Amino acid sequence: MAPFSQPPVSETPVSQTSAFQAHASQVRGDAPPPDSPAQLLELYSPGLPFTWPELQSMAADGVLTQLYQHGYTVPGTAASPQLRARAAAHGVPAPVRRRVVAGRMTAAWIYGCAREPDRLALLVDAKRRVSSLRSTRGCTLHEVRLGPFDVVSLGGLMVSSPLRTALDIALHVDTERAVPALRLLLAKPELDVRLRLLVLAVEAMPRLPHKNAALEKLALLASPAVARGPVDVEHPVDPPYSTEHVAEVLGVAHLEGEL
Repeated sequence: MAPFSQPPVSETPVSQTSAFQAHASQVRGDAPPPDSPAQLLELYSPGLPFTWPELQSMAADGVLTQLYQHGYTVPGTAASPQLRARAAAHGVPAPVRRRVVAGRMTAAWIYGCAREPDRLALLVDAKRRVSSLRSTRGCTLHEVRLGPFDVVSLGGLMVSSPLRTALDIALHVDTERAVPALRLLLAKPELDVRLRLLVLAVEAMPRLPHKNAALEKLALLASPAVARGPVDVEHPVDPPYSTEHVAEVLGVAHLEGEL
């Protein structure tokens, strides 16, 4: 007869608890045990090594700071655009993540130019089938046309380029929220957003809804030396930045329908 033996006991709860304690002590500045495998991560989300309740508990204790929804960071971690994009990506179902583009005020937040959005604004290229995306929760979908230079990849998520983001905000976001975000987008040299290109892009669309309202928002951003009229621009446009070129690069001749 085979000797009696007990089935092995799962060590998952113990190991998870140990990892939780090791991470917590390391974040607090305590020295973790010498044999601890704990390594601080840049972004924590539900799964491994911690569950959603554990992350909430660590945030309540001040061990972690909530960055966006289910994304947490160690206090003092600089929130870069890549990190914000990674946090936002966790709010998009994995099956549709490669089919949508974070845009508008969500993209402005990713670039550090707006407050954290209550709902993710996701752009869907009009050439794609969108029927399967309608049930996406916690997100607002906008069907648009996207040009070849309208999208960048950040932190595993596709995001509208800074210039396309500014254009969409001018066109589709109310003045109270749009103007502060646009001002910050224009103020960050690394984003390379120029007011005159935005004005040209809007003017290039002859039958665009909200065109006049967008131009009025942009006029609020012009300095007195530049704005002599509603949408006047001080300097002539360089040849590479003709109206046609701006329209082509931005993909501005687009039709939109909210889903």
